[in-house]
Amino acid sequence: MKIRRRVAAAVAGVVAAPLLVVALPTGTAFAHGYVSSPASRQAQCASGTVACGNIKYEPQSVEGPKGLQSCHANLSQFAELNNDSKGWRVHQTGRSVTFNWTFTARHRTRDYDYFVDGRKVATFSGNNQQPPATVQHTVNVGSAGRHKILAVWNIGDTAMAFYSCIDINAS
Repeated sequence: MKIRRRVAAAVAGVVAAPLLVVALPTGTAFAHGYVSSPASRQAQCASGTVACGNIKYEPQSVEGPKGLQSCHANLSQFAELNNDSKGWRVHQTGRSVTFNWTFTARHRTRDYDYFVDGRKVATFSGNNQQPPATVQHTVNVGSAGRHKILAVWNIGDTAMAFYSCIDINAS
């Protein structure tokens, strides 16, 4: 009798396991990092400030090869981040802006690059070390006026980077 119960339990487990894998929600296995303040476009999606697609669930996942110049890291599922007319909140700032990164998975960091309207204005070394849970950089954006900032977190041990765009109006 005990053998039959064990066999039945084993068969039930074999049948149930694939169903559980498919049915259970997954965590953010590929979670990483983004600029949380001033609120990047993906942070605005996550907070509901701007209506967005799936990026609202994973603002930290805008990852692509190093060297891109796009807000969405050329990922079709996040293409709306590249739409400059979507109604992004524009942050009122001075010409010196402090950007705060939030990390959900901390990778060794080569460096962080900041671009203002497509022109590189700052690089901060990560010393190929794992960063703390949050990192701040203060960047001089140059001229007054409305700008789109592209912040890039370049990973130290892969060919990948994480991308965040922030819209500001510097005074």
